Amino acid sequence: MKKKSGRKIGIAKIIAALAALAAFAGLLYYANNDRPRYEVSPSSGIEYEKAVVLEVMEDQTVVDASAENVRKGSMKLKIELLSGRYQGDIVEITNYFSTLYQVDVREGDFLSVRVSTSGVNEYTVSVYNYYRVPAIVGCVAVFLLALVGVGGKKGWKAMGGLVFTVICIVFLVLPLALKGFPSVIVTLAVIFVSNLVCFFLLNGWGKKTVVCAAGSMGGVLFGAGFAEIAARQIHVTSFQMEEAESLLLAAANFDLNIRGLLTSGILIACMGAVMDMTIGIVSAVEEIHKANPDLTAGALFRSGMKIGRDAMGTMANTLIFAFAGNSLNMMILIYSYGVSFQQLMNTDFVAIEVIRAIAGSMGIIFGVPVVSAASALVLGKESGKHTGGKAAKRSRNL
Repeated sequence: MKKKSGRKIGIAKIIAALAALAAFAGLLYYANNDRPRYEVSPSSGIEYEKAVVLEVMEDQTVVDASAENVRKGSMKLKIELLSGRYQGDIVEITNYFSTLYQVDVREGDFLSVRVSTSGVNEYTVSVYNYYRVPAIVGCVAVFLLALVGVGGKKGWKAMGGLVFTVICIVFLVLPLALKGFPSVIVTLAVIFVSNLVCFFLLNGWGKKTVVCAAGSMGGVLFGAGFAEIAARQIHVTSFQMEEAESLLLAAANFDLNIRGLLTSGILIACMGAVMDMTIGIVSAVEEIHKANPDLTAGALFRSGMKIGRDAMGTMANTLIFAFAGNSLNMMILIYSYGVSFQQLMNTDFVAIEVIRAIAGSMGIIFGVPVVSAASALVLGKESGKHTGGKAAKRSRNL
């Protein structure tokens, strides 16, 4: 009987997994089947293609000592187009250098070039940037190898969760936002599902996975709630973001709702830190419970809070440093103008960055009691059973 029931449970799990995969695939198809694609006509359009430098024909660059020794001037290059409709064509172009524009290449180097077509088989080519695809792929590969090499089996599972999260953000959050779906609701749904999948891959299906997902979701919700309240009190909306003007232009062609994008970005930014804090607390409480199964839910909660308080400070600092690092250049620029504190605090840029940093940190801070309470309640019930069993034995002995 036990074997048959075990088989039924196994079959049910497989069916549920296949149904979930089918639903996810269907959602991906719905979100991306009509995704925007850039198209050019035979007689016009701009394309970005790969090219190789065949020869540096002239080098008229000089070193400018007054601008931190950057090169200025121009190079005349002979290049071969390696992709696109003009693949195989050999073209002579001028590569201009300035303080802000530096693409220093030599023979055999690869370039990303801008091909502007003005008529049938009539086009001009200019240097766009370095061809960085191999280097970026290499960086990602090194990261994944380090993750697997150090993490072993857990590293493979973590990589699976990472890939799933990236797929959800890129192929669900972005296209569904362009389709007019509320970005905050979509982001919350993606975060919850990503949490479940990531914790499932790391720990399998069980109470620990559910507690981790629910606890981290609770912390993220606290952060989002604080961001909404703070944004209203400070009078900041998504329309004050740096990209708002460009997003408004995009909204003219799509059903994009810009208003919730600020909160959605905060949700995504603080998710990783909250997940990290969550798994740390739940794992520690679980180990404490295993070491002493007789501990009550209250005792486990207090232990979780102590562990969370130790991690809280460094986690909150992590988010503050991350947001400060992202906006460091702008802060230096503002500081260089001698802007007064009052003027600085009243700028849209500073207000948005303050909300982002504090909202993420609030998600971590309030996530600690949520995760501690959830793990204590689940494990505390089990410990109560253990305690009851031992008490019953004692009463029989008496």
